[in-house]
Amino acid sequence: MRLPRPRSLAGQLFVMQVVLVAAVVAGCALFAYVSGSRQAEDTATRQVRAAALAIADSPSVREAIRTPNPSTVLQPYAEKVRRDTGIAFVTIMSPDRIRWTHPNTGRIGEEFLGHTAQALRGETFTETFTGTLGPSIRVVTPIRDGGRITGLVSAGITVDRISSQVRAELRALGLAAGAALVLGGAGTYVINARLRRHTHGMNAAELSRMHDYHQAALHAVHEGLLMLDGQRRIALINDAGRELLGLGPDAVGRRVADLDLPVPLTGALLASEVRVDELHLTAERVIVINTRPVVGGEQRGTVVTLRDHTELQALSGELDSERGFTQALRSQAHEAANRLHTVVSLIELGRAEEAVGFATAELELAQTLTDQVVGAVAEPVLAALLLGKAAQANERGVDLVLADDSLIDDGALPEALPPRDLVTILGNLIDNAVDAASEAATGEPGAPAIPAQRGAGPGRAARARVTVTALAEEGELLLQVADTGAGIDPDDADEVFGRGWSTHGAGRGIGLALVQQAVHRNGGTVVLGHGPDGGAQFTVRLPLTATGPASAARTRSRAPKEHLA
Repeated sequence: MRLPRPRSLAGQLFVMQVVLVAAVVAGCALFAYVSGSRQAEDTATRQVRAAALAIADSPSVREAIRTPNPSTVLQPYAEKVRRDTGIAFVTIMSPDRIRWTHPNTGRIGEEFLGHTAQALRGETFTETFTGTLGPSIRVVTPIRDGGRITGLVSAGITVDRISSQVRAELRALGLAAGAALVLGGAGTYVINARLRRHTHGMNAAELSRMHDYHQAALHAVHEGLLMLDGQRRIALINDAGRELLGLGPDAVGRRVADLDLPVPLTGALLASEVRVDELHLTAERVIVINTRPVVGGEQRGTVVTLRDHTELQALSGELDSERGFTQALRSQAHEAANRLHTVVSLIELGRAEEAVGFATAELELAQTLTDQVVGAVAEPVLAALLLGKAAQANERGVDLVLADDSLIDDGALPEALPPRDLVTILGNLIDNAVDAASEAATGEPGAPAIPAQRGAGPGRAARARVTVTALAEEGELLLQVADTGAGIDPDDADEVFGRGWSTHGAGRGIGLALVQQAVHRNGGTVVLGHGPDGGAQFTVRLPLTATGPASAARTRSRAPKEHLA
């Protein structure tokens, strides 16, 4: 048997508020009733007291008492006072309690029912007593004539009359309380209807469970989650979001514009339209963002998801390099096949000595180039990168040259300097330099430069060249890449490291941004300048926080610049 669903939170609050309003109204009504009853009794007491004292002080009453038949004068007088004041009775009596007046004339001459001892002692007192007219509140006071008590006056109001006045007031009070209850209930219903819409009719247990699930999911997901309100302030952010954006624990409540994020990233977060899989850079990361406005009649904010793309971008760069290496190897294999055919043909023509000379010259050239790179750069990752990039550059008609003063001893680079960052920095700078040099030589982006014969005379075109310097000394790693390209417009110098800047159109422009990010991550600097060959020159300096074993100054003969191609 399915248990009934608990009442929604709005319904529970509605019932509680109605009960509370009803209790408050009932309490107020009870308090007003008790206060009104007490006030009615006090008013009646003051009224009859004033009437009794006024009658006792009247000279005509004292004169009438001196007559042989006081009732003749006092009865009409007492009735007139009773009607004028609205009290129940006025009884004037002798000191021995014989009535001279009474609303019922048949009671005149009878003994007064009530207490008179205090009045005979000259005191005025109040009591509640049941007389001939029923229970009443009465005041008894003496009548003095020349210092002698010649009579007594008792004026009173019946309890029934007071109760009838209270009941009349109670009816009005009940109407007011009912109106207050109706208004309170209506207001409570309107408020709770709004609450029901906002809570989607869920009860307290469901809301609590949803909050627990929400918190668990928020902190469990590896993607960054960011929620902005309508004022573009951070309403919610999870741990991954703080880490990806580099924000502290006080991020909630801050405006996006005040977070000191890169301008393109800030613009994407503030955009009102949907953003899908946009790539952005922070100081240390590459992130992919997706944004979607939260709309419900009015714009209420934006939901942003963040994914860390740093590792994937680095792997993509390495994959691109590997593809380039593969293409270079394929081209070199084709070239080797051509050379092998040449050697075979020379042998078939009977020119064995020339065939041996041609083959050994090619082997010596390849070995010389490898020895030159490995001898100057003992770091295997950088050496492999330079050899691979030299092969790629050669396929595009560009000579990759290692500067004479390049030197990185074995163990000079600390473990704290990730090889992947070195590949990112030097690989992207060489790729851009090769592109620039090739384009300057051909005039067409992406086209290979026209190869020039070594030792070409003055009439031949100069071969495109990229010069690389790799030097580790005095606690600093220097990586410098210069090309023979057209250079970079000085107006673009401040924007060249921004995401999306490229001379190759849309879809490019991430390489230099990744370079700057990797340099920043390792506490270094990157500077753009003009190279000695007229093209651009990028200079990267990275601190070496740990150094390898000390090595004596190496003196070795360095040949003039050798082409690594």
